[in-house]
Amino acid sequence: MLVYAAVILWAIWMRKLPLWVLAALPALNLATFFAYWQDKYAAEKGRWRIKEDSLHLLSLAGGWPGAYLAQQILRHKSRKFEFRAAYRVTVTLHCGAVGGWLWWATRGAGS
Repeated sequence: MLVYAAVILWAIWMRKLPLWVLAALPALNLATFFAYWQDKYAAEKGRWRIKEDSLHLLSLAGGWPGAYLAQQILRHKSRKFEFRAAYRVTVTLHCGAVGGWLWWATRGAGS
C-alpha cells in the first residue's frame, strides 16, 4: 500500500495523474470500507447484503486498500477463499492498469 501511495503521489507530482485523484482515492477507500462494514452488519442482522461483485468492483476501481483494511479490521470476507482470490485479482488488475497508464503517459511525454 505504501508503494502504491508513493507511485500515485509521484504521478500527481509529475502531472501524469490529475490533482483530483488526491481527493478521489481516499473518498473511494472510505466508501469501500463503509460498504464492507455495512455488509458485515447486514450479515449479522440477517438483512439484505451487498453483492460480492459490487465489493470487487469497488476494489477494482481503486478501493482495494480500504477493502484490505476492512477485511483485517472488521474480519469480514477474510476467510472465504474464493472471495479472497477474486480480491487479489482486482488488486492485480487495478495496479496493472495504473502501471500501464503511467508507462504510457511517461513514454508519450518523451516522444
